[in-house]
Amino acid sequence: MFMLHSKLQSEEDIAFASATELHRLMVKGDLSATELTDIYLNRIKKFNGLSKAYITVTPNEARVNVTSFTRHDLEASPFAGVPFAAKDLFDIEGIKTTGGSRVFHDHLATEDAVSIARLKKGKAISLGKLNLHEFAYGATGENPEFGTCPNAYDTSRLAGGSSSGSAAAVAFGLAPVTLGTDTGGSVRAPASLNGIVGLKPTMGRVSTRGVMPYCWTLDHVGLMTRTVHDCANLLGLVAGFDPQDPVTVNVPVDDYAFELDNEIAGLHVGIPANFFYERTDPEILAAVERVQRYLVSHGAQLVPVTMPDMTNTRTVSLTVQMPEALSVHSRYLDERGDLYGQDFRAGLALGQCLLAEHYVRAKRFIEVYRQQTNALFDDVDILLTPTTPAIAPHIGTVTTKVDGMDEPVGNAITRFTSFFNMSGHPAITVPCGLHSEGLPMGVQVVGRYFEEKLILNVARLIEKNDEFSVPRPKIG
Repeated sequence: MFMLHSKLQSEEDIAFASATELHRLMVKGDLSATELTDIYLNRIKKFNGLSKAYITVTPNEARVNVTSFTRHDLEASPFAGVPFAAKDLFDIEGIKTTGGSRVFHDHLATEDAVSIARLKKGKAISLGKLNLHEFAYGATGENPEFGTCPNAYDTSRLAGGSSSGSAAAVAFGLAPVTLGTDTGGSVRAPASLNGIVGLKPTMGRVSTRGVMPYCWTLDHVGLMTRTVHDCANLLGLVAGFDPQDPVTVNVPVDDYAFELDNEIAGLHVGIPANFFYERTDPEILAAVERVQRYLVSHGAQLVPVTMPDMTNTRTVSLTVQMPEALSVHSRYLDERGDLYGQDFRAGLALGQCLLAEHYVRAKRFIEVYRQQTNALFDDVDILLTPTTPAIAPHIGTVTTKVDGMDEPVGNAITRFTSFFNMSGHPAITVPCGLHSEGLPMGVQVVGRYFEEKLILNVARLIEKNDEFSVPRPKIG
């Protein structure tokens, strides 16, 4: 049995510890990788019915792999022996990739996705595949086949999506780190709603090869972790050029964890004067303003910036998403059309109604967004915004109302995130406190292309202030 650490007095403490702390305990010999794997597998068995986080659990593979590394591996990799899980869009050799749908109920992967292979090379231990909004279409995480993941802080509320299982697994203590995908905010939004860290790296920083596509133009691999330090270590492991992925860029991978505690004096923080601070829960606005003052107290300078006209960003995003999704799925519609969920079928129908002219115009809008956002970074080092305009909505809610205006829940959840999928800039969410209704709030930090090091640094500074931390959710 593991030796109890002074701060970790129970198996639940272990399950909610950071990957960094778990790895440190294993290096010290206070905890074995086998014991750690069993703790998580037991919790999954106990709480997956509540969380609905996992579609497929792979205990046999985990228990075999956990015996395959040496003491040298443990000291060489920050994730050796650390369990992880991935959204069920990532291929893992020999395991089904369902995409969260009955359509691919028999789709067996023949090799690992690149990011999975890199985690395995780092001797991390896969626990299984995670729930999602069917084929990553939709931000609520509602799934007719595998159920809707609830929020860890209030199970009557949504975990958010589309990477609903990835967020729920970390928030419910069923995995210390997870992989998701982010096409319009599908990592950052659920991470924010569940009080954890979520990173969408720069377009091209992490290979998407081996990940079931939804929209090639906007898809990013994203990371969810309990701490910023874990996120930095995880990015260092999965990032890097992939010659077989035409989107990845051959830019050196930084030692992100090594430079997390740099000073920020003189940092120019862009505060959008339009869009991002409109129709937002007052408590979220107040929390983000406290973050602003905190950064100023560390020497940062706030710089008002005017964002591009974002009135139609949701429309532009969908005009690219749906034809590309239709392109992915058109060959299956004739054979298995009746197996698609109603929600995704409606999206594909929209794709069938859009013309090439619409798609091309949307792509041109995206190029303009990229140029205009890059120009902003001539004057500032980062942008700071709320991650979502509202806390987690109740399950089954169709619309949410802010400032007297109704808005579809899915649109609201991703209103502040989807723009940066189009611009391609890296963006991270970190908790910024607990709402009076007991639910987490998040703040989003956006940086220049391939400057993940800087946004992780700022996120770590925010995380270090207890005023912005959130308590562990009460599970069960």
